[in-house]
Amino acid sequence: MSQCGPIPDIDDFEERAAIAQYDGGLSRRQAEDLAAQRQGFSDAEAYWQWLAEYVLKRR
Repeated sequence: MSQCGPIPDIDDFEERAAIAQYDGGLSRRQAEDLAAQRQGFSDAEAYWQWLAEYVLKRR
């Protein structure tokens, strides 16, 4: 996802990760990576990094 792309949906991310973890039996890391990938990121780390940079640049 590019810096000028849409803002990621945090609620969707959290819900998808929770479902994947508890219903799908994935580890938290795997579940968060999957949720991030559904929004176009390579993994959860890239997702959270994008959000952190967005917050810092918006101030």
